[in-house]
Amino acid sequence: MSRLPSLFVSHGAPTFALYPGTAGQALRDMAARLLEAYGTPRAIVVVSAHWETAEVTVGASEQPATIHDFGGFPEALYALRYPAAGAPDVAVEIVASLNAAGLPAAIDRQRGLDHGVWVPLMHMFPQADIPVIPLSLPSHGGPQQALALGRALAPLAGRGILIVGSGSITHNLGDYRRAWQQGGQTPAYVGEFADWLAARLAENDITNLLDYRHASPHGRHAHPSEEHLLPLFVALGAGGADCRAERFHAGVDDLVIAMDAYVFS
Repeated sequence: MSRLPSLFVSHGAPTFALYPGTAGQALRDMAARLLEAYGTPRAIVVVSAHWETAEVTVGASEQPATIHDFGGFPEALYALRYPAAGAPDVAVEIVASLNAAGLPAAIDRQRGLDHGVWVPLMHMFPQADIPVIPLSLPSHGGPQQALALGRALAPLAGRGILIVGSGSITHNLGDYRRAWQQGGQTPAYVGEFADWLAARLAENDITNLLDYRHASPHGRHAHPSEEHLLPLFVALGAGGADCRAERFHAGVDDLVIAMDAYVFS
């Protein structure tokens, strides 16, 4: 198997599991493209915005549970399960790769799959027949630390492991409520920030990407907190130093959530 690319996917609201729309179709198409070009991965490592820890932590459950880490949604969501197996042996391999890059890492043998993991994987690999390993996000270090984490994971892509960052290109839920109250229109900043990000990624402009909160239009507004964008930097780092970014989906769900997705190869 040749070196796998890495992915960033926007996982949207939990209801994305029930209503995939064009973003879900784009994820299905990308998964089919990867399987055709590279074969079935040994395992999938997902860094989700919904598992933040002080120290990088690798999930090593043999059968990770489906975590319904949300409330107030349709009952049908709570009946969904993503029964992929874990891969404790691969988790140990990941820890070794991180340690070799100078990043300390812990193992959690109980961690399940939060909705940032299982919702996009339901669309990409609906048979749940590839082992899945959740990896925590060290949110306190910002984009620079997330990029370093991705670079430490990059060697795994040459060993048949698919690295996926799962978050959102924009994530201001306060604006969701305001947008509905103001007539159901998507605010202009959503597309403007998404396009700025796409242009910087196309140019491999790491300096301005890392400083997006100051260098971009609306960076702080698009992300009042950073956890939903940091997985993008993990995926970027995992793609390798000279990787090419391809935006394979662009769109907006729920008025304010830019659902753009990228492959880095």
